[in-house]
Amino acid sequence: MIKPLSLLHALSLSSLLLLSACSTEEKQQQRKQTPPLQVETITIQEQTVPIWKQFTGKTKASSDQEVRARVSGVLEKRYFQDGQLVHKGDKLFKIEDSEYVAALNAAKAKKAQDEASLQLATADVNRYAPLVKEGLAPRATLEQYQAQQAGLKAAIAGDKAQIKKAEIELSYTLIKAPISGRASARYVDVGNLVGQGEATLLTTIVNINPLYAYFSPSQDDVRTFSKYRKSDKSEVFIELDGSREDIRLDGYVDFTNNSVDPLTSTINMRAIIKNPEDKILPGSFVYVNVFINDTYKFKMIPPEIIFNDQLGSYVYVVDKNSTLKKVDIKTGYTTKYYVSVQSGLKDGDRVVVSALMKLKPNIKVKATDVTQEKGIDAILKSNKLIPTTKK
Repeated sequence: MIKPLSLLHALSLSSLLLLSACSTEEKQQQRKQTPPLQVETITIQEQTVPIWKQFTGKTKASSDQEVRARVSGVLEKRYFQDGQLVHKGDKLFKIEDSEYVAALNAAKAKKAQDEASLQLATADVNRYAPLVKEGLAPRATLEQYQAQQAGLKAAIAGDKAQIKKAEIELSYTLIKAPISGRASARYVDVGNLVGQGEATLLTTIVNINPLYAYFSPSQDDVRTFSKYRKSDKSEVFIELDGSREDIRLDGYVDFTNNSVDPLTSTINMRAIIKNPEDKILPGSFVYVNVFINDTYKFKMIPPEIIFNDQLGSYVYVVDKNSTLKKVDIKTGYTTKYYVSVQSGLKDGDRVVVSALMKLKPNIKVKATDVTQEKGIDAILKSNKLIPTTKK
C-alpha cells in the first residue's frame, strides 16, 4: 500500500520534470528561430532626374604651336627646361645677333646719309627757285635739284623700310613663347646652325587648359540633343579611369560639325574642358558625358541592386509585414549611376540596397531606410550629376 505522502511526492516530482522538459523544448525552439536579416532600403519615388548621355572621345590640345627659327644663325642660348610650363612672351632661345645688329646699324647710317643729301638738295632748290622766277638762272638746273630732292625723299622712305626690316630680323634672334603652355623637349641644341634655308623647328608648345574633347554621336543622338537640350552650350564632363585615381573635368559643348560622316553616320562634336592642373593630356581616350535635360520624371534605382535570371530583371522589396518579396521589373534608360524602372515598382516601395548576397524571398528582415544617404538624390549629388542650372 502506497502512503499518501509518498504518492504526493512522486506526483510533484513528475510535474517538475514535465515542466522542466517543456521549458527546455521551448528554449531549443527559440534558439532554432533565425533572427531577422538586417537590411537597408531606399524608398521609390518618381521624380525629375538629370539625364546624361555618355560617349567615348579623345582629347586634343586647344592650341598647339610650333616654335621655329625665322632667321639663320648659330643657336646661342636656351632659356627653358624641356617640358617646362612657359607663359606667352617668355624667352625660349637666342640666336647669335651680331650680323643683324650690324645690318640695322648700316640701315640707320644709310638713312642718315640720305637725310644729309636731302638737306643739301632742299637748300639748292630753295636757292634756285627765286632766281629762276626772276629769270636769273636756268629752269633746267632747278628741275635737276628738285628731282634730286624727290629721289632722296624716296630713298629715305626706303631706308626707313630697311631699318624696320632689320629691326624685325634682329627681334627674331630672340625667340619668345607665342602662347602659354607646356614646352616639348628641344629639337636643337645650343651651338647648332639654324634657319639656314629652312625655318628650323626648335620646340613645340601645347596649351591644354582649356582642353578639347572630340566625340562622335550618331545622327539620332544629335537630333535628341537638338530636341531636348536646355542650352546651346550643353554641359559636359569627361572621365578618365585610372589605376591611381579616377579623374573628372567639367566643360561644355562648343562645336557641332555641319555634315555627317558618310562612313560612320556620325557627327563630330567638340567640348571645351577646364583642365587647370593639367590632369589629362592630349591624346587621352575619355568618356564624354553630355547633359540632355532634367524636366522629365523617372523612377530610378542604382544599377548594382538589380538581379538577373532567365526570366529577366528583378529586385527585392520589403513589404508591410517586413518580409522580402521578389519583384520582376522592366528597365529603360541605363547608366553606370542609375537605371530607370518602367514597370514593376510603384511610389513608396522599399527596395533593398544592402546584404544582396543574403537575400531570399519570404524571409523576415529588419529594414533601415537610407534614402537620404543612398537614394537617387544622394547618388546625383555625390557624383556631381546635378547641372549648374539646378544648383
